[in-house]
Order: sequence, then C-alpha cells, then structure tokens
Amino acid sequence: MNNKKETQKNFRTIDLAYMALGAVFIAICSWISIPAAVPFTMQTFAAFFVLSALGGKRGTITILTYIFLGAVGVPVFAQFTSGIGILLGNTGGYIVGFIFMGLTYWLIAGLFGKKLWVEILAMVIGLTLLYAFGTIWFMFVYAKTNEAAGLAMVLGWCVIPFIIPDLIKLALALQLARRLSPVLKIH
Repeated sequence: MNNKKETQKNFRTIDLAYMALGAVFIAICSWISIPAAVPFTMQTFAAFFVLSALGGKRGTITILTYIFLGAVGVPVFAQFTSGIGILLGNTGGYIVGFIFMGLTYWLIAGLFGKKLWVEILAMVIGLTLLYAFGTIWFMFVYAKTNEAAGLAMVLGWCVIPFIIPDLIKLALALQLARRLSPVLKIH
C-alpha cells in the first residue's frame, strides 16, 4: 500500500516522455513565427495544449523544461533564438509569463476539476497574468535601453494584437487536447 502511494507521487516513464515531447512541441510551435515587436507564434497554442493534454502539474513542468532549454542555449524560442539574453530582453517577460499561466491552470483545475468551463477560465486567467507580467517586464526593460514607454503604447504593441489570435489558439488547443485525450491515456 505504501509503495503504491509512493509510485503515485513520482512520474511514470510515459509521463516523462510526454513532458519531453511537450517541450519539443512548444519549441516547434515557437519557430512558426511572424516577426513583430513581440513575434506572432504558435507557442501560446502549444502551451495551452500541453496544459490541457498533460494536466496542470505535468504541463507546468513541460513549460519550465522548455524555458530551461532556451535559457541554456538550445534554440527553442521564436526565430530559433535562445539564451538568458532573450529571457532578460524586452519580450522575455512574455516567455517567463508562461510559468504563471501554467501555475494558474494547475491551481484552478486542481481545485475545480477538468471541466471545460474550468479549463477555459483557468487559461484565460493565466493568459491575463502572462500578458500583465510580460507587459510590466517589457516596460521596465524597454525603459532601461530606450526611453520610457507608456502602458497604452506597450499594450498596443504587445497585447492587443494578440488577444483574438490567442483566444482562437486556446479554443483550438482545448479541442485538440480533448480529442487526443483518449489516445494519450494520461491520468
């Protein structure tokens, strides 16, 4: 009995494989990019997908793995970039913000279950936190290297153009994750 509880706390090999594949999936989706002040990528779609498909804990660890890979120099970020410099740059806060999105999803889905409305709510709140953290980060870093940027200007560059595409990505990711859930057999 005690051994079974111990096993449930640890990840199974299949969990580790799914998390590794999830980090690769986020990287591939990051490379699908349209250059802009903050590049338009499919990275958000991938993050939504891994959270829904793998669950809050595994999904958040997958996001952390992805960010760690980029931080140590594996070119997983948009436009095949990597390094601490990217994370500490103007748009790095939006990448780090994925951690807040994952933790929010993990918390809310953990409290209320994986009902569709709960997943949507958790992801929208998480995305809002990602936007908020990334915007504050952008304003701080941009002001250090250029001149101060007003909130309206940064929202116009970094958030407003992404809201509708990100909500579409959220809907598509949830639909795909729910369709693949029986095949993935993640518990």
